[in-house]
Amino acid sequence: MGSVSRTRDTGPPAPLQLVVGDEEFLAERAVSELVRQAREHDPETELRRFRTSEVVPGDLAGHLSPSLFAEGRVIVLTHAQDATKDMVAAVAEYVKDPAEGIVLVAQHAGGAKGKALLDLLRKAGAKVTTCNRITRADERSDFVHAEVRRHGGSITGGALAVLVEAVGSDLRELASAAGQLVSDTGGKIDEAGVRRYHRGRAESSGFAVADAAVAGDRRGALEALRWAFVLGVPHVLIADALADSVRTLAKVGSAGRGDPNRLAGDLGMPPWKIRKAQGVVRHWRPEQLAVAVAATAQVNADVKGVAADAEYALERAVLAVVSARSTR
Repeated sequence: MGSVSRTRDTGPPAPLQLVVGDEEFLAERAVSELVRQAREHDPETELRRFRTSEVVPGDLAGHLSPSLFAEGRVIVLTHAQDATKDMVAAVAEYVKDPAEGIVLVAQHAGGAKGKALLDLLRKAGAKVTTCNRITRADERSDFVHAEVRRHGGSITGGALAVLVEAVGSDLRELASAAGQLVSDTGGKIDEAGVRRYHRGRAESSGFAVADAAVAGDRRGALEALRWAFVLGVPHVLIADALADSVRTLAKVGSAGRGDPNRLAGDLGMPPWKIRKAQGVVRHWRPEQLAVAVAATAQVNADVKGVAADAEYALERAVLAVVSARSTR
């Protein structure tokens, strides 16, 4: 996991490159970095991008052939897992003697599909950049932390938590927000800075709605929900945040009391999130959580097309969670 480094190389990129993984943003960044490196060495370097299943081997051979004037070229094969046997054979012939000034980049999602091309390029000595999908909350926090450092800044733990909750799980948006905050704050990001520059978004995200709901704060939850609607927070994100908060309570509650730092590995979440949940879950009983889990599962389906009115479905789900928390 991690963002593509900005470390400046002294020479052009290696002629054979593999970008492996299904995290689209990181894969795009990796390719962009390779193009930057190539153009730093030769400003006239041309980028040619093809979907592997849509280019025939003969045409690829033409693109990989040196031109009369030896212009630099970066050839990117996206969706390399879809390579046919003929394409694999064409690449196998090329890697025996790669052309000078040409960089061949295969962008592969990883996994077993199309493994022949993957193995071929690895065996040929291709430089590999891994871009695995980031799914865990602690991985997203690590990503943002790395992005802030990448831009030359620093961020406190509290600010990191607020930023991730405010922006959500999209890496493109997280990277953009991290870069903007470093620029806006002079490089030292604290919680107040995040809330100042993300005002309504930080305060009215789906997580703000969820926090109030699981705390049993009916008025606060509904106010946050309606303000989120006004700001245009996607319904799916609100439903996801509500479900995530309830699932977190259930996981932390079942783990029992313990040191958040020690529980982090087993539960797959950062210590601050466990600590926060421990303070809330003691007010919930297992049967109450079961009701809340059912309500969030239903609203997840509702906002994805089952319900005619997604906003009404979200309000109903929020009230169901609040009611479950208040039941004695």
